[in-house]
Parts: sequence; structure tokens; C-alpha cells
Amino acid sequence: MSIRIGIVGYGNLAKGVECAIKQNNDMELKAVFTRRNPESIKLLTETAKVYSVDKALEYKDEIDVMILCGGSATDLPEQTKEFAKNFNVIDSFDTHANIPEHFAKVDKVASESKHIAIISVGWDPGMFSLNRLYAQSILAESETYTFWGRGVSQGHSDAIRRIEGVEDAKQYTVPVEEALEAVRSGSNPELSTRQKHTRECFVVAKEGADKEKIEAEIKNMPNYFADYDTSVHFISKEELKKNHSGIPHGGFVITSGKTGWESADNNVIEYKLKLDSNPEFTSSVLVAYARAAYRLGKEGVSGCKTVFDIAPIYLSGKSKEELMREML
Repeated sequence: MSIRIGIVGYGNLAKGVECAIKQNNDMELKAVFTRRNPESIKLLTETAKVYSVDKALEYKDEIDVMILCGGSATDLPEQTKEFAKNFNVIDSFDTHANIPEHFAKVDKVASESKHIAIISVGWDPGMFSLNRLYAQSILAESETYTFWGRGVSQGHSDAIRRIEGVEDAKQYTVPVEEALEAVRSGSNPELSTRQKHTRECFVVAKEGADKEKIEAEIKNMPNYFADYDTSVHFISKEELKKNHSGIPHGGFVITSGKTGWESADNNVIEYKLKLDSNPEFTSSVLVAYARAAYRLGKEGVSGCKTVFDIAPIYLSGKSKEELMREML
């Protein structure tokens, strides 16, 4: 029997989920639920249907796991709680500082409804989080560094587009190579935010817009650019489309720690991701954890979980015997 998946939303992340489901033969996309006019959405999956999000509850018996593809700023803090009342759910909530609060609210609802919710699934938080945990557990005396990029930050790009006079924009987060090499050397340097990353912005200004004002507003934007060395390049709409249409990303988690009685031996663990499509990779992680949610739900597990709580064996479509034979 296939795991029946529902999707809430149909942006880049949801489209990636649809593709990932196709690549997993134990799953099927049952339905997409949208705030838009359902008739305006054309799915790739011919057997799946599109419905208004207001009708989701009517299909609760036809969905094993609902994957929530909204944004972390305003959608997921409300949607995850609401859908966990009636569905097993997965989300990619990625506002790191607010994860404990989000967890507590979702856990209360999911525990009461006897459903399982897995939150903050993706690559960071998600795969990077696991690597930080594994590495620091193994190397008790260690330092861990996380570098992001070179890649497009969708949230930062959106922040630029909201500035008056900006027609379109893409922002890249770029690791500082000297800082990266210093960490790889095992010297455990103390690095400020500014020393670890730079930010590179490509901006299409509206006709007649004050470019100096736009650049100043970008570079001084708190929580986004003020703490970084930031470069701003004004380009044409055609150049943005030609050279910056993709959504690549990735990064590194590097942990350096001592072992031995006198703590003399240095060890470096490095985990790297290089992604041509940030949303499609995140979608693939969401789908793997949807399998875990389905299996745990069948075992009677309920409440809110994070990637830290899920044993790796629940993620794979292969049997325990296959995994031991092929991977252990």
C-alpha cells in the first residue's frame, strides 16, 4: 500500500515535493490544497487533485501525511498547529531561534489529537542539525562551525524586493574562504559573523529609482545585511534572468576536536552540501521524513518530533535486512 501524501501550498517547495514523491515508489500524491483558485493550478501528477485549503478536512481519511509547504514567517506557526489537529504533518519551519516555541505549541496539539508532527525538516535546520549533533557527541572537546553558500538566500532576496524602487533581486550568501580554511586547519579560530560570510546582491531597480538610497537601505538593514560586508550590483532585468534564475545553495558543517589522554590528536569532521536547487533538495528531505511519520504513526507514536528524534531506519524505503546488507 502506498503512503498517501497531501501537500498544502504549491510554490517552489511544494513542486519539489511533487517531484520527490514520483521518485519514491512507496508513495503517491493524493491532493494539493491551496489558497489560490484550484482551477489555476496544473499539477504534473495526473492522478492527483487540487482543492481549496478550506476543504482539507473533508479528505482527512484519504491522507496519511500532510506536507506543509508554507513560509516560516507567518504560515507555518499557524498552519502546523491547525493541521496537526486532524493529520500527521511535516513542516520545514526554519526560524532557528523560534523552534523551541514552535515545537511546544505543535506538541500540545499533536499529543491531544494523537497525531505525529515532525517540524523543522530540511537541510538547515535538518541535515546540518544532525551533523552538528553527531559530531559534537563523538568529539566531546570540540568546536563546530557552520558556513552557508555560495547560494541564494530566498528570505534575504525577498527582503531586498520589498525595498521601495526595487523591481527584482537575488542575494547570495558567500563563505569567506580564509575563514573556511582556518576552520579546516583545526586551529579553532574565533570568528565574528562578518568574518565568516559576505553577502552579494544583484538588484534590478525600477526606472527612475534612487540607486544610492536603495544600496544604503540594503547595507544598513538590521538582521539581514548590517552585520556583513555586503556588495550591491545593479543589473538589468535581462541579466538577472539570464545569470541568476536558479536557486542553488549548500554549505559546510565543520567540527574540530581533540582526542587522546592528553588531548593531543586533532580530528576534523566535515559535512558538505552542494545543491543545484535548494527547494528541491529540501523537498526530498521532507518526503523522507513523511515516510518516517507514516511508520511512527502506525506504531502509535504521537506528539511533535524533530530530526533528532527520528531513527535513520525510518527514513529509508528499504527493509532493515537490505540496509544492513548494503550500507552497514
